[in-house]
Amino acid sequence: MTAQSPSAAVLIIGDEILSGRTRDSNSGHIAAFLTEIGIDLREIRVVPDEEDRIVAALDALRTAYTYVFTTGGIGPTHDDITADAVAKAFGVAIEYHPEAIEILRQHYVAPEELTEARLRMARIPVGATLIDNPVSKAPGFHIGNVFVMAGVPKIMQAMLLNIEKELHGGVPVQSVTVDCPFGEGVIGTALGEVAEAHPLVSIGSYPVLAARNFSTKLVIRSRDAAALAVAKTAVEAMLADIARHKAGDSTLTDY
Repeated sequence: MTAQSPSAAVLIIGDEILSGRTRDSNSGHIAAFLTEIGIDLREIRVVPDEEDRIVAALDALRTAYTYVFTTGGIGPTHDDITADAVAKAFGVAIEYHPEAIEILRQHYVAPEELTEARLRMARIPVGATLIDNPVSKAPGFHIGNVFVMAGVPKIMQAMLLNIEKELHGGVPVQSVTVDCPFGEGVIGTALGEVAEAHPLVSIGSYPVLAARNFSTKLVIRSRDAAALAVAKTAVEAMLADIARHKAGDSTLTDY
């Protein structure tokens, strides 16, 4: 289903994510955004604010996938080292970008407001292009197949919208959900047979516990609308068949 589709990875950067102090919501938002434009998110990594770890992750991900999206570590403080790490990964220098400086000067009107710390946000790897930030103005940047964005969700989301025109997507994945009244232990074998018989779709099963009984959400996904419809019919027929057998067999437990 994904072999001919553009692929992507998300690299979440920040000690605060790994410590649990901040909950990551950016990867889920990026995943939904990419699904809508037909890009398959294949991997999400989280690394600390350590240059070598960031560089190693970037080197691995940017050679494996069509696009890499990073979030975090481009602010004004000493531990915001993403720009330096990206420059090192690409083997280029990092410099104060004239356009980025001007953006910050227009935002921080009083000269004393544009502190040395805030000017750090204008340091951009040589050869990178800026990503507009309509929320707080300090730009992200794009170099090679890597898009570097802020960690603050509202800012990241605005940046993501501004880079959509630079992304080449494929056919979006469609999905349908079938509510299954049985636990995975009841449907597992039959569901596997349905999945094997329909290679153009992927079928995920997600357990639900209500009171003391298990049920399951079956999510069927495909880029082929006809294959999706056929697989949905097959899943529903499988559940109907299990229901008939379960009605007369007390050994079929909820899970």
